[in-house]
Amino acid sequence: MTAGAAGQGENWADAFLEMMAVERAAARNTLTAYARDLADAGGFLAARGCGLAAARAEDVEAYFAALGARGLSPATAARRRAAVRQFYRFVLGEGWRDDDPSRRVEAPKKGRPLPRVLSREEMDRLIAAAGARDGAQGLRFGCMVELAYASGLRISELTALPLAALARDPAYLIVRGKGGKERLAPLNDRARAAVKAYLAARPGFLPKGERGVEKANPWLFPSRGKAGRLTPRRFAQVLDEAAAGAGIDPQRVSPHVLRHAFATHLLEGGADLRVVQKLLGHADIATTQIYTHVASDRLREVVQSKHPLARKK
Repeated sequence: MTAGAAGQGENWADAFLEMMAVERAAARNTLTAYARDLADAGGFLAARGCGLAAARAEDVEAYFAALGARGLSPATAARRRAAVRQFYRFVLGEGWRDDDPSRRVEAPKKGRPLPRVLSREEMDRLIAAAGARDGAQGLRFGCMVELAYASGLRISELTALPLAALARDPAYLIVRGKGGKERLAPLNDRARAAVKAYLAARPGFLPKGERGVEKANPWLFPSRGKAGRLTPRRFAQVLDEAAAGAGIDPQRVSPHVLRHAFATHLLEGGADLRVVQKLLGHADIATTQIYTHVASDRLREVVQSKHPLARKK
């Protein structure tokens, strides 16, 4: 493969990512993931002597097959296949190639895994463990877990909350989610109380200037790190520690699990599916429906374990 062919593939990938950002308003995390996916595919195809620009159907087929053999999670492998397919559809539409080498390769059929969910009692323990850290740190992380669970926020939405969104003790948040779409997210009394307690301690997390004076910072959860706000990675680390402190396997806990718990517990309590869809910001109700399976399974377990006619004699 020539250097020119490799460069052409990279240029096409850059153009594809620009299109995703401008025309489809893809979120930064989505663009980062797609860039990583295309780089992975480009590296594999370069080793076969073709690269992204000159790949044949058999080359793309080999790459798709290799994804399964590398032990990647089904979700990661599926996303990488989707990125490659979208890339070649874009290239074909631009007229840079007269064929789509990914078209003949069928995606493997797989069942969608059910989301992991914590029980209400486990959520109470997790919130308590997060808030049990020393002083201001406990107020901050307890507040973050309360907000994520009370409002069904994605981790990117939680860490990007501006201070102005909660400075006046609102009953609802206006959240900017995927694709720049806005939605209303509720705040219950516990979450509002947690925010009030945290705001009193927030100045201690502000970055300081040359003379030790606290700098202005627009984020609800500021940090002295380079980003100026607490990162999703740091929150995930603290959540692991809180899970261990609450006696919960950290493998069962992640920032997104808090969102799963929000949706599932609402449905268990009798909430309408379309209301939950709106609260989660799902464009397609089919995405929300997966939580009905989780809620049904949990309700069935309760009946089987608690109903007198279901108990073993």
